[in-house]
Amino acid sequence: MENLKNIQPVEDFNWESYEQGEAYGEVSREDLVKTYDETLNTVKDKEVVMGTVTTMNKREVVVNIGFKSDGIVPMSEFRYNPELKVGDEVEVYIESQEDKKGQLILSHKKARASRSWDRVNEALEKDEIIKGFIKCRTKGGMIVDVFGIEAFLPGSQIDVKPIRDYDVFVGKTMEFKIVKINQEFKNVVVSHKALIEAELEQQKKEIISKLEKGQVLEGTVKNITSYGVFIDLGGVDGLIHITDLSWGRVSHPEEIVQLDQKINVVILDFDDEKKRIALGLKQLTPHPWDTLDAELKVGDTIKGKVVVMADYGAFIEIAPGVEGLIHVSEMSWTQHLRSAQDFMKVGDEIEAVILTLDRDERKMSLGIKQLKSDPWEDIESRFPVGSKHTAKVRNFTNFGVFVEIEEGVDGLIHISDLSWTKKIKHPSEFTQIGADIEVQVLEIDKENRRLSLGHKQLEENPWDVFETIFTVGSIHEGTIIEVLDKGAVISLPYGVEGFATPKHLVKEDGSQAAAEEKLQFKVIEFNKEAKRIILSHSRIHEDEQKNAKKEVAEEKKGKRLKKEEEAPMLTGAVEKTTLGDIEELAALKEKLSGK
Repeated sequence: MENLKNIQPVEDFNWESYEQGEAYGEVSREDLVKTYDETLNTVKDKEVVMGTVTTMNKREVVVNIGFKSDGIVPMSEFRYNPELKVGDEVEVYIESQEDKKGQLILSHKKARASRSWDRVNEALEKDEIIKGFIKCRTKGGMIVDVFGIEAFLPGSQIDVKPIRDYDVFVGKTMEFKIVKINQEFKNVVVSHKALIEAELEQQKKEIISKLEKGQVLEGTVKNITSYGVFIDLGGVDGLIHITDLSWGRVSHPEEIVQLDQKINVVILDFDDEKKRIALGLKQLTPHPWDTLDAELKVGDTIKGKVVVMADYGAFIEIAPGVEGLIHVSEMSWTQHLRSAQDFMKVGDEIEAVILTLDRDERKMSLGIKQLKSDPWEDIESRFPVGSKHTAKVRNFTNFGVFVEIEEGVDGLIHISDLSWTKKIKHPSEFTQIGADIEVQVLEIDKENRRLSLGHKQLEENPWDVFETIFTVGSIHEGTIIEVLDKGAVISLPYGVEGFATPKHLVKEDGSQAAAEEKLQFKVIEFNKEAKRIILSHSRIHEDEQKNAKKEVAEEKKGKRLKKEEEAPMLTGAVEKTTLGDIEELAALKEKLSGK
């Protein structure tokens, strides 16, 4: 109540004016309006002014520019500045002092754009750090909103390390430096990398100054190539060559490390300026040969994986970094030259026998044929002389055929042991490589690991029969199948061939016999051991002529002898028979009668 007592009415209040609707006392309405207007900023449309943020939400920002009403700006125009808060001063462009709703329309975007080119040039000149909003991706980089201008941010200028996912930067507000402006085309290039390079350069100098060979550092996998891995040591890059990643064989570094992985590395070497730093990863672990089982020895059987193939052999990894070579000659007992790829391939898990082991030289040779018994140990019992087998033709020479009866058991069929009858100039006329052929063991050469084999021995020797047919002097019909300088080859019955020299090929009319002629031939020589029959066509008509002459001569001789015999008979008739002659005749007669 005491407070109410203290309230006093306005002494000079004009109640009459109030009753008439005028409550301004002595001051006129016009004066009050004038006074009010003077307290506000005088603004014009299409003008840039400064204002203060009074309130803001997700969609709108309310800005007071000292006008009779506040203006509203869409929040999207402030995306480049996520740190905007109430009380911040911002520049705005007056679109309209009053729209249909009586609202003051402002634009921050247009205000920035109207001054953006001056601001961009000023920032480049002063090497100023500015903020920008990354709007979207583009070819080779990103588009950044800087002062309302679309600037280009090359991919290489985003960070000091390679960027694998550009999309994570879209929608971010970051700090930049303007590095290039093209005044003619109004192009602006910005860089974020430039901001951190100066700081990194200082770090780099500190790191490089402390580098020492053998030093172990922690680094991050920055990039992986086919030849090695680049490691970020904190502003300094080093390279782990693919051969220094692991003691074992590495096809690609991705088998060992992954991007952004943190690993410990050892400094192996660097150049005088320490610009190229060679790092190692495998050197942080002992060499596998040094940890190899001390009990392992020659003759032991081990398991391993084929890691490399060559024509001459295969490298087997029995532990990472511990490899042995199986030479192709130790893959099979066979002596035929074959490629190692015929026996195994990369990735195969195999068993092998240790043949040599040199821990000092870190070398090991292995064999797999030793897992099977040597087929020549009991050769006499398995392939005795006279035994018959099926073999596979492996190779030809001018003098015979090399065959394999089973893996590691080879033999030679001499060309003379292929056929009883055919005269074979080269084994390819008789068989072919890869074909099966029946053989008989003739002789065993265990020292040289070779068998003497025969094919014709599986059949009876037809020359035993030919000996009774093609007797010397016998005549047979034959066909000339080949004419040579030294004579002709003649095909005879029973598949046998004979040979006649040119002088034995002269026909009765004096002409020379030609190929494919069918004639009569006389055997003039038969050699069973050499399988040779010498023939003659000429001898037939020559003999006939001789016989004819002989018959004429004998006839003449007979007539002469007859005359000579008749003469003594006449003489004998005159002579007297002696007593002795009569006695001899009587005795002969008695003897004949007795028989």
